[in-house]
Amino acid sequence: MSLIVGRNTVIEALSQNKNLDKILLYRDAHGEGIGDIRRLAKQRNIPIQHVPVEKLNAMTKTQHQGVIALGALIQYYEVQAVLDHIYSKGEVPLLLVLDGITDVRNIGAIARTALCCSVHGIIIPNTGIASLQEDAIKASAGALGKIMVCRVNSLAKTLDDLHLNGLHIVASEMKAKHNVFDIDFALPTAIIMGSEDKGIQPIVQKIADQSFKIPIPGGFESFNVSVATGMVLYEVIKQRMKKCS
Repeated sequence: MSLIVGRNTVIEALSQNKNLDKILLYRDAHGEGIGDIRRLAKQRNIPIQHVPVEKLNAMTKTQHQGVIALGALIQYYEVQAVLDHIYSKGEVPLLLVLDGITDVRNIGAIARTALCCSVHGIIIPNTGIASLQEDAIKASAGALGKIMVCRVNSLAKTLDDLHLNGLHIVASEMKAKHNVFDIDFALPTAIIMGSEDKGIQPIVQKIADQSFKIPIPGGFESFNVSVATGMVLYEVIKQRMKKCS
């Protein structure tokens, strides 16, 4: 993990569109450059994490001026650029939207399965999700470096944009009326998967065109989210292969 230390250095990195994972900012930081850092980070969908000064001191002996940026290990893409790329190839979009998944092992396993199942891109919020650093990349067996990942400020706004681009949005929900087999995945589709404990945010769930559940004959409460994602994506593969045959 590379560190970019100091206010002017971080502003320069932001201005030059360097690939950053997040910015650690002393929670009481103020004065010259702080407003610019906040503004540029928001423009580029780079999360800011407010931390005590002791955390910054433990990371570097350099004069940090209350701010350290962490270099990203993967490339982040704009959602519209990903969609334009998919449509330009004449392919039917398949996107995965992850809401509130904080376990790096689950993120890694999902990315690995997504790559194997021809998912075009993964959309994540810039807060409330596991950091895509060494552990997540290792858990993905390198898949996070090969699949297009989009980081956004607002999942709700992004879903509205996906609608404008012709995508059918479906959400996994344990109490849904429809089974996963009832969803038409041959359409241009974005699939929302939420965390096992909290599920999908209500505001995000509301935007979905349909919700579905994975039937559990054994009566157990739920599948692990990475396992559930694999089951859903295999249903997508089955439907799309059947349509092409």
